[in-house]
Amino acid sequence: MRIDLHCHSTASDGTDTPAELVRHAAEAGLDVVALTDHDTTRGHAEAIAALPAGLTLVPGAELSCRVDGISMHLLAYLFDPEEPALLAERELVRDDRVPRAKGMVAKLNALGVPVTWEQVERIAAGGSVGRPHVASALVELGVVRTVSDAFTDQWLADGGRAYAPKHETDPFEAIRLVKAAGGVCVFAHPAAAKRGRTVPESAIAEMAAAGLDGIEVDHMDHDAAAKDRLRGLAKELGLLVTGSSDYHGSRKTVALGDYTTDPEVYGEITRRATGAFPVPGAGGA
Repeated sequence: MRIDLHCHSTASDGTDTPAELVRHAAEAGLDVVALTDHDTTRGHAEAIAALPAGLTLVPGAELSCRVDGISMHLLAYLFDPEEPALLAERELVRDDRVPRAKGMVAKLNALGVPVTWEQVERIAAGGSVGRPHVASALVELGVVRTVSDAFTDQWLADGGRAYAPKHETDPFEAIRLVKAAGGVCVFAHPAAAKRGRTVPESAIAEMAAAGLDGIEVDHMDHDAAAKDRLRGLAKELGLLVTGSSDYHGSRKTVALGDYTTDPEVYGEITRRATGAFPVPGAGGA
């Protein structure tokens, strides 16, 4: 089995629609794919309707969190999307994304960059707006060559000249909410140092004690040393180890299935979940 548990669609900051994502996942030879858009489940229905036979969809979301001033992402799988407390928190985070993006546009304008909110809104195309949409606007204007090049102190990285904060959930509260909604929690790309400061291992240990299920180890932003360190930490803390592409379509160079999760780990995730179930494809649209 080939299992990719971290992918994005146009419901947040990917470039594939949910229907295109599942079609491309099947074409890439995946057996299981997770749709984990930022702080939203709005793409799930479309993905399920288009799900090809032979491909299973894991409904999920990537939750924006912050601990001790450090931004981090929590992958939540197979939770009840209508559970009121978790739904309210996701909406709070998502609703703050618009004023945050407008704040970044204003800072870029002050720096002499002629980006507009209308441009960013067009790029987002109704998705949950985020920094990659602002970064894509900078690419369009020729300010940077790639989206990744915008995530520096010069521009949009945490603490960068054009960075603006948004509401982010305390990860311990996020873990509690996801668990209460029957879901499973995995810390996304915990050693992705090029994105900014990373959460110390002591805090990961505290999250493990609070119910964190796993950490994403095999990821494009982790070098070999980081992967080895994280595998050791996972073993020490009794955490599951996942691997995922963090696919964003054409916004990143990584391809679907470039990094995958062991089938036994996937089986354990599905055993632990009670809020929702993986959806097997029945042919799609």
